[in-house]
Amino acid sequence: MDGEDLQPPALADVGRSDQAVSPRHDGPPRWRVTLYTMWVAQFLAMIGFAFVMPFIPFYIQQLGVTDPRAVPIWAGLMVTGSGVTMSLVAPLWGWLADRYGRKLMVQRAMFGGALILSLMAYVRNVHQLLALRVLQGVFTGTVAASVALISTVVPIAYMGYSLGLMQMSVFTGNSLGPLLGGAAAEHYGYRSPFLITGGLLLVAGLLVLFGAKERFRRPTREEHAAAGSIRELLRAPGFVMVLSVYTLINLSGSFVGPIFPLFVEQIGGDPRRAAAQTGLILAVTGVTSALAAVMVGRLSDRYGQRPGGGGEQAGRRAALVACTALAGLTCFPQAAAQNVAQLLVIRAVFGLGAGGMVPAINAMVASFVPRNRLGQAYGITTTASALGWSVGPMLGGWAASAFGLRVPFLIMGGMLLVMATIAYKGIRGSD
Repeated sequence: MDGEDLQPPALADVGRSDQAVSPRHDGPPRWRVTLYTMWVAQFLAMIGFAFVMPFIPFYIQQLGVTDPRAVPIWAGLMVTGSGVTMSLVAPLWGWLADRYGRKLMVQRAMFGGALILSLMAYVRNVHQLLALRVLQGVFTGTVAASVALISTVVPIAYMGYSLGLMQMSVFTGNSLGPLLGGAAAEHYGYRSPFLITGGLLLVAGLLVLFGAKERFRRPTREEHAAAGSIRELLRAPGFVMVLSVYTLINLSGSFVGPIFPLFVEQIGGDPRRAAAQTGLILAVTGVTSALAAVMVGRLSDRYGQRPGGGGEQAGRRAALVACTALAGLTCFPQAAAQNVAQLLVIRAVFGLGAGGMVPAINAMVASFVPRNRLGQAYGITTTASALGWSVGPMLGGWAASAFGLRVPFLIMGGMLLVMATIAYKGIRGSD
């Protein structure tokens, strides 16, 4: 515990960081050190988690599943299994974060992931791999844990920028991970990348342990009871609408995932180049999304502080609506793309919208949920996110099989525009 107590914390500040109540500008930059440490740690973690995903179907084959029809089923179970368990336990981890500290929950996710992913290198059959994937969903969740920690450490005036920076680490890590993981699998086999991932998560956990600072005071039993139940949290103005938007963000974001390489192959005309072209398009989308995450976060902070701007939440809601509408509108020309070059340009613009959505809505949660409830709040939003992420690929695959590869992009665009309307009309919070 570093620094000195400025004053006894108010009830609403129980469990929050000393840095969070610092003045907007002056004072020691401890929160900045924590922010940038967490950025590096989350970046390493996302590289690690994405490191092993490109070759999971091939690893399943190596583990003895030889029926071509069974491989995609098992691959789908690997994704769904971790998503379902994460959605079930996320509120519990959020409750524990508010009770025992957010930094502790980040360490749990990092070190737990390091152990579980390393064990995947030693499995002998696909059932053991599935069991570990289920455990991965139970014990990881680094993004939600990191967001909860940053939301209680960073001053509210810098919340949009800080959460945008954290989202940037997610986009960049997810972009680099598959590329590096595929190369490692090609040179060292399918088991070694799991050990590399475990090492990356171990380093990330050590960075959090020694670099991140959180002045957490555990609430008393009376203070914890006074904070209210999950039901009262759900009654917070705009919170149910926020959950709806979280679900739609992840549902729409994963809707075209399974069919995107097939669409690139269809419009590219050369099956041999489809994988490389898909990787290039997704990398460009990741770059523009990462840039947008930081820029939108900073702009939403600045707009929210302008006189007459309606407070932080007004600026962040405006950013969320604008980004969601941009992402939705660019889905329609994606459906009409006739070649890879056209799709590449459209996806670059799409990334500018998609990149700003998550940091804007995370900052909105931080602005109207009491800070002593942020762990629980982000736990519930993780449940909503995981549900959308699990259902999206299934619905998108069904739509593609029924109506063709272009229609899912139209449906995705419609969902995003509906989401923009919900955000504009329904999320009001404390304005």
